[in-house]
Amino acid sequence: MASSLLCSITIRSLLVLLLHLSSLSNYLAAKHNQHGYHRHRSHNHSPTSNQRLHQAYIALQAWRRVIYSDPNNFTTNWVGPDVCSYKGIYCAPAIDDPKVRVVAGIDLNFADIAGFLPNELGLLSDLALIHLNSNRLCGIIPQTLTNLSLLFELDVSNNRFVGPFPSVVLSLPMLTYLDLRYNEFEGPLPPQLFQKKIDAIFVNNNRFTSAVPAFLGGTSASVVVIANNNFKGCLPPSIANLADTLEELLLINTSLTGCLPPEVGYLYKLRVLDVSHNKIVGPIPYSLSGLAHLEQLNLAHNLMTGIVPQGVCILPNLANFTFSYNFFCEEEGICMNLTSKGIKYDDRRNCLPEKPLQRSQKECNDTLEHPVDCFQECCVASEGGGAFGRATPFAPALVPAATPLLSPSLAPSFP
Repeated sequence: MASSLLCSITIRSLLVLLLHLSSLSNYLAAKHNQHGYHRHRSHNHSPTSNQRLHQAYIALQAWRRVIYSDPNNFTTNWVGPDVCSYKGIYCAPAIDDPKVRVVAGIDLNFADIAGFLPNELGLLSDLALIHLNSNRLCGIIPQTLTNLSLLFELDVSNNRFVGPFPSVVLSLPMLTYLDLRYNEFEGPLPPQLFQKKIDAIFVNNNRFTSAVPAFLGGTSASVVVIANNNFKGCLPPSIANLADTLEELLLINTSLTGCLPPEVGYLYKLRVLDVSHNKIVGPIPYSLSGLAHLEQLNLAHNLMTGIVPQGVCILPNLANFTFSYNFFCEEEGICMNLTSKGIKYDDRRNCLPEKPLQRSQKECNDTLEHPVDCFQECCVASEGGGAFGRATPFAPALVPAATPLLSPSLAPSFP
């Protein structure tokens, strides 16, 4: 699921760039065919004849000097002024002057190089794409990247970057794909991140703390993954503001507390929802019964109680429903026999009296004797501004105009 969605995101991002940066079309087409791209490289520009390639030469040589390990020899041929022949460096016509070639892309995925990013990378002002996945790069993301006004895809995942959230990405006007996962970034997430027109936001497996920003709105993300951080606090009702685009929401192991807000049910395009391994309490919101596209639902390893509603179990596209390791005490209707619908499920370690592998009576009584009233639950979250640390009550969400709140049997079908 995730890999196919990543593929579709990349294709969409390429189409966006084709629309907005038509002069880079040769580069973008070649991105899917690296050998074909090499055939179209130009070897006729020297730093003396092309000022932009000269700037790129300065930047890439500065970078080469701070690459301390290159076991696969990715940068061995980074010698001389012909930067368009460097391995992992891709050139294309400039958008403002197609007769001038510029460095338009860097792809060093899986190169296993060690070093850091120098400030001189800000000289690469024509870059549209940076892929640095799976290396040993460390330090911070340089603020000089603010000069990359054409950058639409930034992937620095699976490295050793540190420091607070790299605020420079918030200043990139064309950015549509952001992947910061598997690094050592720390501190709060800026609310501004969720107000940018970004197709995909991956910030999972870092050291982010504080709370999920109270106001989520303005982003066009179809995928939001903030799993395996330490946010705490509740999921804000403003999650509903992502209803028109959001298809995957993964909040695994983020120390979320409080009740799951009913506004999650407003995310009518959602196909994957995973809030497992948190401390969420209260019942399953019945509003989830309106998620007609939902394929995977994982509520496992929380403190949720009440019944498992039939409205969720009869969702037309549901293929996998995991609600193990909670305190549910009843399965409604068809939920008692999901195998009859061909749905993979896991209901272990709950308080279901007629099912095997459940919690002890004592465990169940200790929890069920203290029911949670989600209407009385008061949550706080991080408010925007400054260090993003001031606690503020959640504001109400802006409910989408066409929010599906009906059960699947009554809700309109979607193609």
